[in-house]
Amino acid sequence: MAAAVEQDSEPTDPEREELVLEDVDVHIQANLEDALVQEALKSGVDLRQYSKQVELELQEVERASIRDYIKESENIAALHNQITACDTILERMEQMLGSFQLHLSTLTLQIRSLQDQSGALSLRLRNRRRLRRHLGQLLEELVVPSAMISTILEAPVPEPEFLEQLRELDGKLGAVKEQTFRDTLACADVQHVLDRLRIKAVTKIREFILQKIFSFRKPMTNYQIPQDALLKYRFCYRFLLGHERSVAQELRDQYVDTVGKIYLSYFRSYSSRLLKIQYEEVADKDDLMGVEDTAKKGFFSKPQLRSRNTVFTLGNRGSIISAAELEAPVLVPHAAQRSDTRYPFEALFRSQHYALLDNSCREFLFLSDFFLVSGAAAQELFNSVMGKTLAMFLKQMDTYVGSCYDAIAVFLCIHIVLRFRNIMAKRNIPAMDRYWESLLELLWPRFELLLELHIRSIQSTEPQRLGHLDTRPHYITRRYAEFSSAIVSINQTFPNERTNALLGQLQVEVENFVLRVAAEFPSRREQLIFLINNYDMMLGVLMERAVEESKEVEGFQQLLSARTQEFIEELLSPPFGGMIAFVKEAEALLEKGELERLRGEEARVSHLARGFSGSWRSSVEVLSQEVMSSFSNFRNGTSIIQGALTQLLQYYHRFLKVLAQPPLRSLPARTELINIHHLMVELKKHKPNF
Repeated sequence: MAAAVEQDSEPTDPEREELVLEDVDVHIQANLEDALVQEALKSGVDLRQYSKQVELELQEVERASIRDYIKESENIAALHNQITACDTILERMEQMLGSFQLHLSTLTLQIRSLQDQSGALSLRLRNRRRLRRHLGQLLEELVVPSAMISTILEAPVPEPEFLEQLRELDGKLGAVKEQTFRDTLACADVQHVLDRLRIKAVTKIREFILQKIFSFRKPMTNYQIPQDALLKYRFCYRFLLGHERSVAQELRDQYVDTVGKIYLSYFRSYSSRLLKIQYEEVADKDDLMGVEDTAKKGFFSKPQLRSRNTVFTLGNRGSIISAAELEAPVLVPHAAQRSDTRYPFEALFRSQHYALLDNSCREFLFLSDFFLVSGAAAQELFNSVMGKTLAMFLKQMDTYVGSCYDAIAVFLCIHIVLRFRNIMAKRNIPAMDRYWESLLELLWPRFELLLELHIRSIQSTEPQRLGHLDTRPHYITRRYAEFSSAIVSINQTFPNERTNALLGQLQVEVENFVLRVAAEFPSRREQLIFLINNYDMMLGVLMERAVEESKEVEGFQQLLSARTQEFIEELLSPPFGGMIAFVKEAEALLEKGELERLRGEEARVSHLARGFSGSWRSSVEVLSQEVMSSFSNFRNGTSIIQGALTQLLQYYHRFLKVLAQPPLRSLPARTELINIHHLMVELKKHKPNF
């Protein structure tokens, strides 16, 4: 079986010949591609002859090579000897390098050994240095130098050396305390020395700070100067707080008691002296808006006392809440008394509370800094110092508010409080937040009560009790205008909806009062003149201080416009009533399409046309004089005259349009009518200029 496989794998003779022929063809093809063979073929040379020639040349070259080899045999032998010598040298070098490599491996082991030894030495060195550092620090903390002992015992507290050694003593006391917890035996050797130094330092600091605090009590002393100087020794209090809390509490209590009494005495004296420069005559329960004006008490007449405060007018009082005056220097009572200067209550309130604000800010910062308190603890300490003073202020304000009838003063005080509260918020000092809230809880209800009293006084006012009435602006409406404009202008800075609501009620009552008074006049024209004069006066006063978009201004503008239009109709009715009535009737017929009904009105129309042409000039003169004599505000009178002339032109233009209709177009009276453009030119001459 194997023989059969082997026979199948071996090629047969014909196959072998075919393979040999293929190799020969490949060889011939390769030779034919040779450049020399191709050149011989191109030149037509016989290849057999050319082959013999090449063979002879190869034999000659071989013989020449043999001759050259024999000729150089000695050099070749020498080269062979040199190569042998080099082999010997390279063999020795190989042996040397092997030995060197062996030595290097030995050195590597030695170096590794040295590295291990060096690491061990470094670790021992680090451990010793660490031990030395800890021991040195411990010794430094425990050892009490002689300089410290002598300075603590002998140097005064204000000396810089004492404070420096006190810091060192504080550090050593803390370190000994810490080491005691670790059961360090060396602490027992220095504990008694440090205790004696601590007692001595506490004694000296206590005496020093007590002297500083007691120096505040001297009369005519500006305590703020030694108080600022005390801040330089805040570390002394920190030392007491850390090592003798009872003494620290004693000093704190002494400070609270001393400074609290100083503030109470100062502000009590300052408040009493401020009251001496207040206006001599102040508002009382009779100074309400609806109370009848008398010769004894006139709100807008010349006051009997030179130092009389205005009750309903703001005047210059509103400047007290401006940025310039709000933080102006406080009033000096004795200087004001020498110059016989008087102030309204809000000016005294501003000065008093600005002094309180400034001192409270300073005190709160001092307490936080010196006594190392913050948050609720700082607030509690501040209340301990300033509590009696703030309580005195609240009691004074409660007394004043209970008897005050000056709503403007109360409202200004409210806005002063709001601004002072913002100032302290910007300074990030919450010390007086509760006090400001307490003040507002006193002032807001009183202000609202006063507004309600003014409202009730106007509700209960009967026009019959006001004496003689004329068409000029009434003093009660002037009071309202001045008062309302004052409150509105102040309220714009910190709007309050309750205030706006009360002002709205007051406005409604004043409008009702004006209507009640107007009803007392017998003629509608007099009623309208009274209403227009009062609405115009109130609108003018309000627009001086309030913005035009306010509800009060908008309401009175609508009322004034309506009553003015009605008055113009009433004014044109006597001289031109016939023409106006005819125009309205004719326009109604035109709308219904009943033009033929106008044919029976020729006589009436002719009479109206001739009457207008003959009397319009004199009628306009009388109209202008009547208007200017009826209204106290010339500008308002001028606008009414202009409105009346404009309305007259409109009626006349409508009259001409009616006459142009077919039933009346052929009337001879049309030729007697004045041209409307000529009438416009003539009416402009009658327009007054103010």
